[in-house]
Amino acid sequence: MPDMPRRPLCLVALLASSAFFAHAQTQGTVPTFTRNIGGNSYTLAGRDPAQKGTTVIPTVLVPIALTFEGKSTRMDAAPDVPGILNSPVYASYHFPRGKTQYADALLRSTFSDGKHGQTLLGKPEVKPITIAVPAGAGYLLTSKKSGQSFAVVDLQFIQTQLFQQIPRQDGKLVIAVAHNTTYYADSDATVCCGWGTHGVDAVTGNSFVLASYIHNAPAIVRDQDIQPLTQQLAEFFTDPLHNPQIYFRSIAAPGNYFNPWLLPQVSGEERGCGGGGVGSDYFLLDPTNTNAKNAFPASPAYTARLGHFTYHLQNVALLPWYLGGAAPRVSDLSFPDARTLAAPAQPCLDRMTALANAPEPSATPTPSSGSTNGHELIGYWTGSRFTGATPFQLHEIAPQWDVILVAFASPAKGAPDGTLQFQPPRGITPDQLKQDIAALKKQGKKVMISLGGGGEYFKLDHEQDVPNFVNSVSSIVSEYGFEGVDIDFETPSLVIAPGDTDFKHPTTPSIVNLIAGLRQLREHFGSSFMISLVPEGSQIPGGFASYGGQFGSYLPLVWGLRDILTFVDVQDYNTPPLQGLDGEIYESSSVDYHAAMTELLLHGFNVGGDPAHFFPPLPPNKVAVGFLTDYSQPAIVSQALDFIIVGRPPAGATYKLQNPAGYPGMIGAMFWTIDADRHDNYRYSNLIGPQLHRYPPVR
Repeated sequence: MPDMPRRPLCLVALLASSAFFAHAQTQGTVPTFTRNIGGNSYTLAGRDPAQKGTTVIPTVLVPIALTFEGKSTRMDAAPDVPGILNSPVYASYHFPRGKTQYADALLRSTFSDGKHGQTLLGKPEVKPITIAVPAGAGYLLTSKKSGQSFAVVDLQFIQTQLFQQIPRQDGKLVIAVAHNTTYYADSDATVCCGWGTHGVDAVTGNSFVLASYIHNAPAIVRDQDIQPLTQQLAEFFTDPLHNPQIYFRSIAAPGNYFNPWLLPQVSGEERGCGGGGVGSDYFLLDPTNTNAKNAFPASPAYTARLGHFTYHLQNVALLPWYLGGAAPRVSDLSFPDARTLAAPAQPCLDRMTALANAPEPSATPTPSSGSTNGHELIGYWTGSRFTGATPFQLHEIAPQWDVILVAFASPAKGAPDGTLQFQPPRGITPDQLKQDIAALKKQGKKVMISLGGGGEYFKLDHEQDVPNFVNSVSSIVSEYGFEGVDIDFETPSLVIAPGDTDFKHPTTPSIVNLIAGLRQLREHFGSSFMISLVPEGSQIPGGFASYGGQFGSYLPLVWGLRDILTFVDVQDYNTPPLQGLDGEIYESSSVDYHAAMTELLLHGFNVGGDPAHFFPPLPPNKVAVGFLTDYSQPAIVSQALDFIIVGRPPAGATYKLQNPAGYPGMIGAMFWTIDADRHDNYRYSNLIGPQLHRYPPVR
């Protein structure tokens, strides 16, 4: 399943709404000024610091109390209000360019002539509100060891609920704060995690900042107190007309735009594009953030002592940083600590472009006689269809791959619901692909067709559409000789409907009909027909924290297909922070995380934490772990497999398996993608394939 940027599916509806057109171009409700730099005009909030005088922006401070369906814990930001009022957000502090508030100091630092004008936040009206979070819009994590809790919630849901209770505030800045909360974007928990959003609300026209205040949080959360709030506040003042419902600046939208910039290096990951605006796309994380994808945001803090309390302020990139070579001054690129960023933004080269321009691999793939012990290396092959590169033929795959999932058969545009279609990658003819599939099968490889893919919307809401699904998939399988199907229908394709609370007796039509369709395919092709599921982390492990919406949406599929299911491999790279069976919280891309998430399937768990709904363990020979090349490094993958399969934890691991001896019968590892592994000189398949093939045979 691709880890690719996805345009929000709500965008079509948003663009079609009269409310959007009425407010999308609004100037908001706070004063702004413009500066022309390098021939481009940029808008900032407040008074131009080059102009004498003081502008006071009235504010409305909204502490949010979050309640969660089926949970007694209440996350209430009301007790955090004194901490915010006494902090440099509202109180004066001795910054490098003078004693003032945080936002004013930021404006002064942004421009070399910022010595005259002043922008201050006025004493706020405090308007507490309560938002009830349903099961499908977020969940609560509570560390068993410390008893401390943290919330993970849908950003768009919270923003919508916020402005249903806070109407238009003419001339004021709305500052809304939740307690110990991180947010996911696009109403998709795999697009995690950020500290909030800012800009102009499309419905009310309010200028606003939505953030979090962190106090007594679980140890895994590194940022503290007002750091999330100052991050979003700084980004708002640098880009006050940002429309938080539009993430990709290729769409005409108000707000400052720059050449797309390169993310800082994070934990050995491939560097990607941060975006073309202030803060990264989706998450609005600052370029100073150092955390990985799907983790709680973290970055070095600037400490400020006021009274008896030491506050933690966000170091942020200033406007000159984003402008790169067009910056009027590059000596101070970050604030408050000018040393946080040493050089201006670099232009980005995203992963897909890099793959398209990558040279042929210089390494040699390790030979293999195939899997003889039941442990298998599973991978997705795209033929480089997503890169625009020279076609990568199926017969060219490295010999270590045992199961090849061809990506993708996708929903047919303009056809009846449930209909899928498939075409070989660009530059590969159907006959070439059929010949390659037949040749690989003769070598003992298994070749399946994957249905769906990220960014594709599939629905099967009506029973009468099941034949469309069965007939179209049957035709594809028969024509090309695939040995089975892999199900990659992601959020929002599979979403549990309200009121559907029992995974063993689902009522959501799309889920019920998909189970029926897959059973019909199995009956048609016989007992050798393979069916695999590749859920996002929210769709199975997420069901431990909450059951509803996307959370746990694959559990009824696993239960309904348990007797004919070949294997399940959860995408550990498309997974937000979650809890393990030990009651502790883990973030993706670590050995502990892979072990904790996989053991949920291998050991079973209480769905939504409810003992009345226990999801029974899957047999180990039906479980694999899903990895993303250049996200989890080869050494981490290797250690995770040793830990899970043979019970050998690496140094520093904190998670303890419920079964200390491991799960020797577990299949192995899945990767997105075989193509990327080839471009990376087989550094995954050459290591992980032989490792899997050396394990004792599955019994």
